Amino acid sequence: MELFGRPVFDRTLFAVLAFAGCLQAQTLKQIATIDLPGPKGERFDYLTMDDEDHYLLSAHLGPGILYVIDVRTNKLVKAIPGVPGITGVEYVPGLRKVYTSDWGEEKIGVVDLRSMTVIKRLATAEKPNGSAYAEPSRKLYVADTLGKAVAIVDVEKDEIVKTLEFNSETGMPQYDFVSRKVYVNLRNTNEVAEIDPATDTVLGSYLVNGCRYNHGMAIDSEHHRAFLLCGGTKTLTVFALDTHKTIEHLPLPAGADVVKFDPGLGRIYAACSSGFIAVFQAQDVDHYRKLEDFAVQKMVHSLAVDLQTHRVYAPEQQENGQPVARMIVYEAVEPAQQR
Repeated sequence: MELFGRPVFDRTLFAVLAFAGCLQAQTLKQIATIDLPGPKGERFDYLTMDDEDHYLLSAHLGPGILYVIDVRTNKLVKAIPGVPGITGVEYVPGLRKVYTSDWGEEKIGVVDLRSMTVIKRLATAEKPNGSAYAEPSRKLYVADTLGKAVAIVDVEKDEIVKTLEFNSETGMPQYDFVSRKVYVNLRNTNEVAEIDPATDTVLGSYLVNGCRYNHGMAIDSEHHRAFLLCGGTKTLTVFALDTHKTIEHLPLPAGADVVKFDPGLGRIYAACSSGFIAVFQAQDVDHYRKLEDFAVQKMVHSLAVDLQTHRVYAPEQQENGQPVARMIVYEAVEPAQQR
């Protein structure tokens, strides 16, 4: 290229073209920031949606706080203390209750959203973590990761009615509303276990070929597919729940922890603490592709998706190395090549 008659190496043009390419592939757009009152720089963990009240429920693990955020106004409704080391959080529709996995005291907390208080604590095995609700059976399934178990809670009685033990640390469980089964990651043996909520028995454990240390999980119930985050291989692995076969492996940035599926857009989002949200597209039940690794702040390892608005929520504990405590709201943007 020549500039005023002189040849130059056009770094600016290169940067502009690269930026244009990023814009073309962009999948998320930040639209709001919600400052949170907890101490800055401390770890967050799981989030979930309460579609009845239009709340986002967010676990601030470090200080042991559950945030209740109104997604219609992007305002904090309540910061509920007394959930030490909160990791998992699960909303039970109809009862206006939230169940928290409180690693700091090895208990499952029961939070009443009417009073915005913890009303009961259930002692459980070591490191209660991710959880899943099986609505037809009115039971909650909580992975006790280091206890190598899954605790089963009757949400009417708020009692642990059974504990299933495994020969592996347990990762994220998920409920498949079509098959009416609960699936849980067995991350030391690279398997997925299948639980029947009707009897609370383990129907089988299935090897996930090509995956090591599967922790995060999301499910596409309609198409019988599980999306597993495999930390040992740094892949998003698509696993067929009906045939127990591995469908595809897709590369992930380091630190992938939580994965969510938006069936309305056919998108899979994986939060990676190295500073990315990896975004994938389901083309059909057997074919998936990465849209982009969307850059975010480091230590962002969890997210939630509002299936009604398709907005994505991710908590931040730092900005460019400086401590913060806030929630970032993203609008889903359709890639240019799909328009």
